[in-house]
Amino acid sequence: MTVRLWRNRWNGAVPTLLQAQKDNASEQQLLALIEDVLNDDDRPGTPPTFSPEQIVQIIAVACEPPEKSGRPISHWTHRELADEVVKRKIVADIHPTTVGLFLKRGQLAAAPQPLLAEL
Repeated sequence: MTVRLWRNRWNGAVPTLLQAQKDNASEQQLLALIEDVLNDDDRPGTPPTFSPEQIVQIIAVACEPPEKSGRPISHWTHRELADEVVKRKIVADIHPTTVGLFLKRGQLAAAPQPLLAEL
């Protein structure tokens, strides 16, 4: 199916590319037309709700002790962390489950062993 999709897309663009070549289009114009044919179409769905910078800031808050934020707890819960990042205006609103997903992804990307040698 994928090969068929790209083959059909390319075959559909051949008349436009040939016409541009006949019209003595510049190399840059031809390359732009080819890139347009080869670019993926926009994907369905909504754009991301949170920017990478916001996600990094949320994880940074999770790395701080809750006492630093004036919270009378020893460990962050997803609910407490969601409330704190809204309070700090990192995000306008966030569900605790979303905070948990960000933290879970961060754990998967963490190095399995310390990165710095112990002295």
